[in-house]
Amino acid sequence: MSTSDPAYVQELAVPSLSVSGYPRHSLIVRVTHWITALSFVGLLVSGIAILISHPRLYWGETGNVATPSLIDLPIPFVLENQNGWGRYLHFLSAWILVINGVTYILFGFATGHFRKNLLPAKADLNWRVFVVLLKQVRFKRRRDEKSPTYNVLQQVSYLTVVFVLFPFVIWTGLAMSPALVSVFPALVTFLGGHQSARTLHFVVAAFLVLFVFIHLVMVWLAGFGIHVRAMVTGYGAARKEHA
Repeated sequence: MSTSDPAYVQELAVPSLSVSGYPRHSLIVRVTHWITALSFVGLLVSGIAILISHPRLYWGETGNVATPSLIDLPIPFVLENQNGWGRYLHFLSAWILVINGVTYILFGFATGHFRKNLLPAKADLNWRVFVVLLKQVRFKRRRDEKSPTYNVLQQVSYLTVVFVLFPFVIWTGLAMSPALVSVFPALVTFLGGHQSARTLHFVVAAFLVLFVFIHLVMVWLAGFGIHVRAMVTGYGAARKEHA
């Protein structure tokens, strides 16, 4: 076929399929994401083991079976005084999460990740925008991935988790450590006592579990394989590009 043939020129103009797709997540984001996921599973399992050994929540400095409780969880006392492994796993998972979280935050500020990907535009911080986004939520599966960016609802929720919920759950966890409290008593006194810290720790942890559940549901609705692949390889769905 001659290079002057119109069919040849038209063939060159046909877009080809990119093998790798477009960049979506950096290596640090992917590594810290999976470390966070594993740490969260460890915290959840060990936290449940600790909780069912005494499923009552109190307010103030002290609380036991002989004192009135603030909340009685519908869980039987089945592992009383048998949660040593749970406390060890909880402590280990928590410190891994702290180190991993600090790494992610330092990376986010150093590279502008938060500013470029998670910081909403001022024009989007409007209650009308939130209402529109909430109305657009549909509990049905979709396979397309038209944009690698997050909408304002996702941005606000991720920033809240990273800079509010996680720091607060770590603070309340540290406030239950006698060794740390003996050096920094303000950790617990500001919260109202050891039992208050335990109750607040449970409440914030419940919000984090709810967030993870919603996150997994939305990933499944948006295409589980596509998003998991992006978080493993760093690339989104392949798209057509001109040769």
